[in-house]
Amino acid sequence: MTSYTVAELLTQEPKLQPIEVKGWVRTFRAKRFIALNDGSTLKNIQCVVDFENTDEILLKRITTGAAVHIKGELVESQGKGQNVEITVTEIDILGDSDPETYPIQPKKHSFEFLRDNAHLRTRTNTFSAIMRLRSSLSFAIHKYFNENGFYYMHTPIITGSDAEGAGEMFRVTNLDDKNPPLNDQGDVDYKEDFFGRETNLTVSGQLEAETYAMSLGKVYTFGPTFRAENSNTSRHLAEFWMIEPEVAFMDLDGNMDLAEDFMKAVLGHVLENNMDDLEFLEKRLQDEEKTKPQAERSPMSLIEKLKFVVDNNFKRVSYTEAIDILRNSKPNKKKKFNYIIEEWGADLQSEHERYLVEKHFKCPVILFDYPADIKAFYMRLNDDGKTVRAMDILFPGIGEIVGGAQREERLEVLKEKMSALDIDEKELWWYLDLRKYGTAVHSGFGLGFERLVMFATGMTNIRDVIPFPRTPQNAEF
Repeated sequence: MTSYTVAELLTQEPKLQPIEVKGWVRTFRAKRFIALNDGSTLKNIQCVVDFENTDEILLKRITTGAAVHIKGELVESQGKGQNVEITVTEIDILGDSDPETYPIQPKKHSFEFLRDNAHLRTRTNTFSAIMRLRSSLSFAIHKYFNENGFYYMHTPIITGSDAEGAGEMFRVTNLDDKNPPLNDQGDVDYKEDFFGRETNLTVSGQLEAETYAMSLGKVYTFGPTFRAENSNTSRHLAEFWMIEPEVAFMDLDGNMDLAEDFMKAVLGHVLENNMDDLEFLEKRLQDEEKTKPQAERSPMSLIEKLKFVVDNNFKRVSYTEAIDILRNSKPNKKKKFNYIIEEWGADLQSEHERYLVEKHFKCPVILFDYPADIKAFYMRLNDDGKTVRAMDILFPGIGEIVGGAQREERLEVLKEKMSALDIDEKELWWYLDLRKYGTAVHSGFGLGFERLVMFATGMTNIRDVIPFPRTPQNAEF
């Protein structure tokens, strides 16, 4: 007898062949019909039990959430919704489920409730679909880089540098928290700490990735990063995953080409391989949209939004041109924006980015050449002395999703920028070495993976696209 997944069984022809399958009971109706799911697909398979010849005690143990091992025959379904079903000849209860306390019942649960039960929420259709899409996106990312000659590198999680310069980092120490050693100035003496210096959880693997790009040519990181930003919004996590490619001998134009091709390939992969999950999530969103006022409804469905990215060329626009467009736009002139654009140098908000994508250009947009004052120290300074070779990709419904730049390869210019921001050269001596020994033009970008999963699933809260979210005052599970 051959063992199958539910996904495999639903593609089989009903030839009365003996099969076996294992999974979890979603529902059990009339002591006869089991809806079985094993996580391999959004869909359940119906298993029909001959209750007259089944032990009554056994029947009582078949409850929602129970794990079961079923043997039977695959036959043509007598009901609607699927072509095949299983006539059960033998059933074994692998693990009981208490119907009185099992929290994931066959009814609609709030996302807040499901976050409190994150260890079980993938038993629901919504979260099983999200996590299958998350897995598929992960595979597509590695597949793209592998096929395009990139080397995967693991950058350190524990670091002594602050790549973003924001100071919002989690300290890593094994010093006695009640009685730490002090130096002559009365400060904590980190020379006595495990690493002999103050260390933190990383906010980015970019700086380390640059070192490998300058020897291997094309590399990427895909790993966890951490920010101690005390933000409880629907867009922020304390622990999240970042994709960060770095490429030697590539300028900003090449960087924009790479990022556009990458985003189209990854989203194209899920359109090709995860349509069942996308259609389910799209319907969920459409039902949700019906409860909103007309003005707040999304102009595109989920699948339309993904195709909007995959099928359109990205419009490349300088920051200066974008500011002119926004300053002269109707929402700005009529003060409909929450943040009015008045002068060059403003840091664009999501509402501005979405206007450019959804209303003005009606395609994905890449903004480039941003003011130096609002971008990081490592971005290459342009000849005008006031802008840097930075770029952001803007998507519908979300605004900025990718941020990148051509890196500053000139040693003296980089030193001047670090000095202006009070960044100690001694802390990044190795980073400066890259500009001393075989310096070359190089570029890269960063993509927050959870932001990508939000876009691909239509979810509006970042806590719902990562298995176990870490946010202020929350480190459960």
